[in-house]
Amino acid sequence: MKKIQNKYKVLVNESLCPQYWHMVFDAQELAAEVRPGQFVHIRCDEEGLQPFFRRPFSVYRAQKYVEIFYAQVGRGTKLLSLKKKGDMVDVLGPLGTPFEMPPQSTKQVILIAGGIGVAPMLILSDVLKKKKCELVLLYGARSRDCVYPMKEFKDNGVKVHVATEDGSVGVRGRVSVLFDKIEKDPARTFIYTCGPNPMLKAVQTFAVKHNILGQVACEEMMACGLGACLGCAIETKNGYKTVCHDGPAFNLDEVIFH
Repeated sequence: MKKIQNKYKVLVNESLCPQYWHMVFDAQELAAEVRPGQFVHIRCDEEGLQPFFRRPFSVYRAQKYVEIFYAQVGRGTKLLSLKKKGDMVDVLGPLGTPFEMPPQSTKQVILIAGGIGVAPMLILSDVLKKKKCELVLLYGARSRDCVYPMKEFKDNGVKVHVATEDGSVGVRGRVSVLFDKIEKDPARTFIYTCGPNPMLKAVQTFAVKHNILGQVACEEMMACGLGACLGCAIETKNGYKTVCHDGPAFNLDEVIFH
């Protein structure tokens, strides 16, 4: 698949809940190339050099347009949140290694996300809904401020279960309290997950215990986005690999979480 760099018009840039934002830009040529699990690199400041590096964003959806889902966590995302309909954004993508599809025998696909880790899961459900299997999203967040309606997931036939640490939405606790929704048959179940490392380690431990295969989309700070600077290297059973080039998608049992 080819990489494309271009400036695209913002169609939507809205707050979905107090913590998260949703942007849509008119990048039809890019949408045709994106695969679930890949990301785009966006220049957040068009006028100056602060911040100097582009910022990576998982592709939330790629149908006619490209959509991203993000949180305001620093200067780059603050600038991005100020973009208005009709503004232009400089985008490079698609980048990274996409998710692999589950085996044909899979009857239940579990999507496990923590916080902003839900970002690559909607585009994945767009593809998986065409397969004859049950789709389940287990979503963990700190509080109500991090939970949005998730209508698009439900429209795709995904069964959504939520856990919040303060119990303000769904059940009280971390996402691991929802693991009882997972069918523990390795021949029928496949897991996709993305979120903070402690959550990923818990998912990995559960999957290994029950011999369930899966894939993980890792998150790291990225500078070049092309595997050149090695700033996003992580430890795996096969040595150090870059999240931006070798990943973000890895086999769940491959990554060593600390």
